[in-house]
Amino acid sequence: MARVTVEDTDIVVHLAWWEKLAARRGDIRVPVEALRRVRLEPDWWRALRGLKGRGLWIPDRIAVGTRILPDGEDFAAIRVGNRPVLCLELRPTAAPFARLALHTPDPAGALRELSPYAFDPGPSA
Repeated sequence: MARVTVEDTDIVVHLAWWEKLAARRGDIRVPVEALRRVRLEPDWWRALRGLKGRGLWIPDRIAVGTRILPDGEDFAAIRVGNRPVLCLELRPTAAPFARLALHTPDPAGALRELSPYAFDPGPSA
């Protein structure tokens, strides 16, 4: 399960060893100023969007890796189950992904930690 921390001016997603292997990549690091919005999605399948990219995709079991969108990519590290998914919406010009969708050990704690850094432009933007 991924852990999310704020280290200096970056948000760092520490992936478990098996998630790194499945996604074929290391930990993810994005600048704090790239965070637009952070929320919890109660339904895991609503957190996924786009087409399968590089990673491991087992239907109704696991989704780890990149998701391809018309204007960029998302990253997901989700084990299907009855747990909320932490969704970080990012500014695509400031980060390599548009969204990070993650199962974390403490999603509510991660939400509290990251919320002060989020810039939510609201419906008018």
